[in-house]
Amino acid sequence: MSKNINLIHHAEEIKKIYFFGAGSSSPELKGVVQKAFSTFFKYGKVSVEHDLVAAAIACCKNTQGIVCIIGSGSNAAWYDGKKVKPNNYGLGYILADEGSGNWLGRQLIKGYMSETLPPNIHKKFVQRYDLDRKTLLEKVYRQKQPALFLSSFTDFYIENKEDTYIKSIIKKGFHQLFQVYLLPLHDEHPGAFLYFAGLVAADFQDYLYEAADELNLKIANVIKEPINNLLTYYSSKN
Repeated sequence: MSKNINLIHHAEEIKKIYFFGAGSSSPELKGVVQKAFSTFFKYGKVSVEHDLVAAAIACCKNTQGIVCIIGSGSNAAWYDGKKVKPNNYGLGYILADEGSGNWLGRQLIKGYMSETLPPNIHKKFVQRYDLDRKTLLEKVYRQKQPALFLSSFTDFYIENKEDTYIKSIIKKGFHQLFQVYLLPLHDEHPGAFLYFAGLVAADFQDYLYEAADELNLKIANVIKEPINNLLTYYSSKN
């Protein structure tokens, strides 16, 4: 923030700051983020919330429903129209994130390194990326932000989403996501609609609707980028 000239010039004029982040769930983490913003925006009131809250507001506004994020990671929760109900999901890219961008990346890399990709997909992968086994392992296990690196392969899925093999991986990821997150939440709230946010959810929404239909679940909407709805929501309140 200290390098953003526009923010520096207008910092004292900003009265409210809303921040949403995947790691902003515990009071401790919220405190760290609030302190950082308060140091810069000395006269602003800082609100820090989990990214699921942002998705819930953007998708549902004041309507209750099951909210699910499928972007670089994945998570879901029940939203009562005012608050997101805490749960034990959101375990991160090592233990969870089913169906997300980084999950898709893991499957692709695993297939490439174990030489189990279909010949046509293997050829496209080699042509698209200049990566060998050593480099891939280095980026996944030793370099910073491996989840973002894994998520970067989402573009490959988008380019080849009509391919049978690629389609099967996407569907497998969504199937796991429904089984782990959405079916248990729907069992707790029968008849509730599903609301999705995130790049992966939007880019592969045809497969998302297909997965929901197979389980007799209803999707209310899918939003690619929640930011526009959030701006509208908070602008109308202030």
